[in-house]
Amino acid sequence: MSKELTAIIIEDMPQARQALQEELSAQCPDIKIIGVANSIVQGAKLLRQVTPDIIFLDILLGDGTGFDLLEIFPDLKSQIIFVTASDEFAIRAFRYAAIDYLLKPVDPQQLISAVQRAQQMQSQSQVEPLNVLREAIRQPDILPDRISLHTQDKILVVTIRDIIRCESDGNNTWFHLKGGEKILVTKTLKHFDQMLERHQFVRVHQSHLINIQYLHEYIKRDGGYLSLTNGDQIPVAIRKRQEVMEMLQKWG
Repeated sequence: MSKELTAIIIEDMPQARQALQEELSAQCPDIKIIGVANSIVQGAKLLRQVTPDIIFLDILLGDGTGFDLLEIFPDLKSQIIFVTASDEFAIRAFRYAAIDYLLKPVDPQQLISAVQRAQQMQSQSQVEPLNVLREAIRQPDILPDRISLHTQDKILVVTIRDIIRCESDGNNTWFHLKGGEKILVTKTLKHFDQMLERHQFVRVHQSHLINIQYLHEYIKRDGGYLSLTNGDQIPVAIRKRQEVMEMLQKWG
């Protein structure tokens, strides 16, 4: 990291706040802390005085949640890195939204990675991804219907039911959308496999994840492949054939 970034920390636990400051000093010396707050009220006062590059924001504060603060400042230009205790539903929500989060106690390498991404995304608005996060957090028992996708230079929010299939490309993933649009996302297929399986997506091959909503038929010849409603033909791995047959019987 070469450019100095300014940051504030909004955290109501003194020990956690101090630990994060120490880790930032040790791991990210180009981050300059220009303010700290321990509540929504203090955080709001601070943000009326300064506009940091990054806000390290605890989700649960004594007088509300981090989202309450974001509603006070809906046009905030700062990059948000949430800090949270381990919570299965919250972590799932962060993954759908592609918003960076740090688990307490903060892991130094994850901190470095989150700060580097914040620097890269400084010119990108987080409004839509934050909306995805709000929806997922507020309704933990309902599967989100949208997902944020990180490309090389921006974040796109797409409707999950419009995703026809995902295809591995090394450490990246191609998303093929209804209407023909293709998006190259800087995450592995495995990352999305785990996330989208709840939405009736099936990994039929090491390199292919399909939305069964768009499955047309299974062709047994030529080693076995799937024909999708958009005309795409997707190979089926030998070890996946039985699962595909059972899937067709279940959903056919």
